[in-house]
Amino acid sequence: MPQQKDIVKIAIQMPGAYPQLIQLDQKKPLTAVIKEVCDKWNLPGPDNYALQYADGIQTYITESGRCAEDLYKGIQSSDSGVRCDSLKLLADVSTDITFAQEFISRDGHSLLVKIVEDAHEAPLIMTHTLTAFMELMDHGIVSWENLSSVFIKKIAGFVNAKVLDTSIQQVSLAILESMVLSSSSLFNEVKQEITLERLISHLQVTNQQLQTKAMALLMAMLQAGGEADRQNIIHSSSSVGDEMAHYLYVLQTVRLNHLEARMRTPLDSYNQEQRDMLHVLRQAAFETESESGLSNERRRSLCAKEFKKLGFSNNSNPGQDLSRCPPGLLALDTMAYFASRYPDAYSRFVLENSSREDKHECPFARSSIQLTLILCEILRIGEPPSETGSDYHPIFFAQDRLLEELFCICIQLLNKTWKEMRATQEDFDKVDHQLHHLSAHRYFFTSSVHSLCWSALTKTKLYFTLFIAYFLSEIHL
Repeated sequence: MPQQKDIVKIAIQMPGAYPQLIQLDQKKPLTAVIKEVCDKWNLPGPDNYALQYADGIQTYITESGRCAEDLYKGIQSSDSGVRCDSLKLLADVSTDITFAQEFISRDGHSLLVKIVEDAHEAPLIMTHTLTAFMELMDHGIVSWENLSSVFIKKIAGFVNAKVLDTSIQQVSLAILESMVLSSSSLFNEVKQEITLERLISHLQVTNQQLQTKAMALLMAMLQAGGEADRQNIIHSSSSVGDEMAHYLYVLQTVRLNHLEARMRTPLDSYNQEQRDMLHVLRQAAFETESESGLSNERRRSLCAKEFKKLGFSNNSNPGQDLSRCPPGLLALDTMAYFASRYPDAYSRFVLENSSREDKHECPFARSSIQLTLILCEILRIGEPPSETGSDYHPIFFAQDRLLEELFCICIQLLNKTWKEMRATQEDFDKVDHQLHHLSAHRYFFTSSVHSLCWSALTKTKLYFTLFIAYFLSEIHL
């Protein structure tokens, strides 16, 4: 006898119990199905259980219409306990798009907006309300632009409050980030309500989740606005007071310090992703013959030859060049960024040096590793912000990838200076030996280039300091 189309076989599992294989009659109420499952496991109180998908996103299996109606009524209950429980469940089940459509079709999202606008609920209820609202909006069923100015001001007020439950502030920051990214009009409204000082104060707390949400909103605002907006957000470098300069310095330090983990991680020769990055560098520089038909010995020989042209000291195992920390994997990141962002300049650098005499080649990889190290020193990556620091760089707020962009211009200036000075590998070795002196004189790089006494510098030290100081002065750091 063929199986009825409304009956399907499903496996149900629960921690600590043997899985059940049942025939699910889809015409039955879900509560009846759950009761049958609980009876087989001798579990009391079937009303306290629900089914949830085990694969992928673990959303609840619900009778969406009935559940949506029950929760719609529950969040309007006069009993605060019922409201809290209903909103908590709503926040959980709203990740299911089918449920979200049912709830929104009842204008349930507007009910949540009203709860926020009235702002009379206890912190826990407000947290569940905001979380449920965010989950519903994430499905893209309702436009962010339909929100009122009153609602936006309330959400911004949660963020600006000096004393408030951090859970409320976290989800409020996430809501504002989505607003900023959704439209320019909402970006302008949020910009009027949220101050840079308040966002940076959230970066200085010990709660990492709050820090992350604040950073996400700040980056969204900087990216969503044009150059004029960015300058307005940071109050323009020409009129920054001492307190604002400190805030900007802290923001710059926190964001740059996100690179510290890469800077302190050596390349892992067994990590396929990192090995692939090395080979992409090699393949981007040379028009190599197809490697698929080559023998293993011929392939290794070809790779070693090309890694040598790229300037790796250990051409048979280039990963060893990146075992030094710092700069660790950050040097691989900067090289990969240069190769992908400026492919013509990258190819020109490598090919130019491939055609020079061996002793006059400017080794790209070796130079890149040292340059990344110097930039880490100059930008003070890994150093915690001081309580009185105010040394920030305006260009930082106009660049999403400041370190990488600095690297791309500096590496080209290095090659130019190397060629004009007819530098040799011996010069490189001398500078490599003296690198610790550079970090001791970082003030050279952030002061005016005109105040430097270049005659006091040796030729071998000059080629590394000149292009950095020149570049920093050119961009008015």
